[in-house]
Amino acid sequence: MSEQDIIYVDSNATTLIAPEVYAAMTPYLTTWYGNPSSPHPFGSDAAEVIADARKSIGDLIGADEDEIVFTSCGTEADNTAIMSALETQKGRRRIVTTAVEHHAVFSLCHVLRKRGWPVDFLSVDKQGRLDLDEARAVINDETAIVSVMWANNEIGNIYPVVELAEIAHANGALFHTDAVQAVGKVPINLRETKIDFLALSGHKLHAPKGVGALYVRRHTPFSSYLIGGGQEHGRRAGTENVASIAGLGKAAELAKAHMIEENTTVKALRDKLERGLVAACPDPLVNGDPEHRLPNTLNMCFKYIEGEAILLRMYDAARICASSGSACTSGSLEPSHVLRAMGLDYQALHGSIRFSLSRYNTEAEIDAIIAATPPIIKELRRLSPYGH
Repeated sequence: MSEQDIIYVDSNATTLIAPEVYAAMTPYLTTWYGNPSSPHPFGSDAAEVIADARKSIGDLIGADEDEIVFTSCGTEADNTAIMSALETQKGRRRIVTTAVEHHAVFSLCHVLRKRGWPVDFLSVDKQGRLDLDEARAVINDETAIVSVMWANNEIGNIYPVVELAEIAHANGALFHTDAVQAVGKVPINLRETKIDFLALSGHKLHAPKGVGALYVRRHTPFSSYLIGGGQEHGRRAGTENVASIAGLGKAAELAKAHMIEENTTVKALRDKLERGLVAACPDPLVNGDPEHRLPNTLNMCFKYIEGEAILLRMYDAARICASSGSACTSGSLEPSHVLRAMGLDYQALHGSIRFSLSRYNTEAEIDAIIAATPPIIKELRRLSPYGH
């Protein structure tokens, strides 16, 4: 099997490193390996690359260079923002988040609740949508931070984070958004918002794994999460991952250049895939908000069958790499907490599949998925004791 045989539609999990990104990284893995904190020119060259990447990310999300802090990943950025708020917002202990957050926020909030921090989890409806009136009722003068993702990694829903940041600030609270899935797919201009913290991750926009960034709004109270040297202007200790940061900077440039393509060409491929599967598969259920959804994401459920079985058959039949809404936890299959929060029928919960596209997908690949998937669904339904 070769790389060309694979039909990869799991880009919300990780993305192909763009060739331009790889080329931008290579010199800093081989020739220009200086430490950016070193005083000699060999080190200052590395520092200059980091400064350039900081500017590119700022240009992508509508922020200034000094508001960007490089991290090891989106999870670190999320954790840093929330823990910083709890440290700096003296007299405020309450956290407000949602029942559908990525585990980088969701699991942290559950741990913090066990440690005595009050946490409110905003609910969602059957389409995974939030109710702003519920948010207004819950956010108050005891709230330290409100953390709501910009776009959901499983169902693709885009949430009203700009409005939620306004509500948070009206109550004196800070606002954080996990924008890992949104950056590069939807236009973002943080200068026009009251968002205090925004997390992003390189490997979700065609940069390598192991690098991310945290936007910290100017004048926002901040407490460092990693303590050590004075890197990142004293906000995040640890020698910078220069090569990956260079790659993230290039990926940010490319994302800005391809934003229209994401919302036209990629969206058209996603819509074609959705129409084809809905027409040809028995009892399909499309999950999420059809009006406010990422242009690359399609989440579907098929009753009475297991998502894992679908994935295995898809890979065997056509080398299709998608993902399931089920995750392996403690050795047993647990339905997605996102789909459970939406109140999906138990018979559908385990049969969820997420297709997440990128600008590297082709119409021929979409045609292949539409051809290969319906027979698999029909066969598994035939074998299911509940499906006929």
